[in-house]
Amino acid sequence: MEFSDKNAKESILFWAKRLYQRGMSPATSGNISVKTDNGIMISASGTCLNDMDENDIVLIDYDGNVKEGNKKPSSEKIMHSEIYTRRDDINAIIHCHCPVIGAFAVAGVAMKKPILPDFALYYDEIPLIPYFCPSSIDLAVAVGECFEKNNVALLKNHGIVLGDTSLQNAYYKLDLLRAYAEMYFGAEVLGGAKAIPKKDVAEIKKLYRK
Repeated sequence: MEFSDKNAKESILFWAKRLYQRGMSPATSGNISVKTDNGIMISASGTCLNDMDENDIVLIDYDGNVKEGNKKPSSEKIMHSEIYTRRDDINAIIHCHCPVIGAFAVAGVAMKKPILPDFALYYDEIPLIPYFCPSSIDLAVAVGECFEKNNVALLKNHGIVLGDTSLQNAYYKLDLLRAYAEMYFGAEVLGGAKAIPKKDVAEIKKLYRK
């Protein structure tokens, strides 16, 4: 379901602040968008997500052209457009530079060890996309191709991008991955993160299907 322009702005402002206040989008990093009846609503370039108001939200078409707004849209606008174009079921996207999640991207390590039931339920592995220059067409295409089979991707030496049916759902999934990362590193300090056995992972997924 696509958002009306009014609901889209309200949703972006609410969840953008939550992202910043949770420490997942430091300073002016990150961007957030939703599909609307008229195009893509996206945060403006160089905007702190905690300090945004309606003037910091720009309406663009699927080619990245500005339809409404007086500010420059996020430089990652083509990446957002690539995902929406390839996935009709994704209505909202969050791209952020959460430090604890970003550590995996900087180390070049995919998030895949099933140390939490929720992670095991939703993901087998968070794919890791090779490094491309931020805001480049190459990055946008690589992310778009990844999203043909995934709802989330780590961007090497960059951050994470996640799409879902709403910003609320995207935020909750992102917060789950933040918690996963924190527990992983804490467990490593305490002697090593231990995975849930494969048979129990299968049982978790079976229980969810029921």
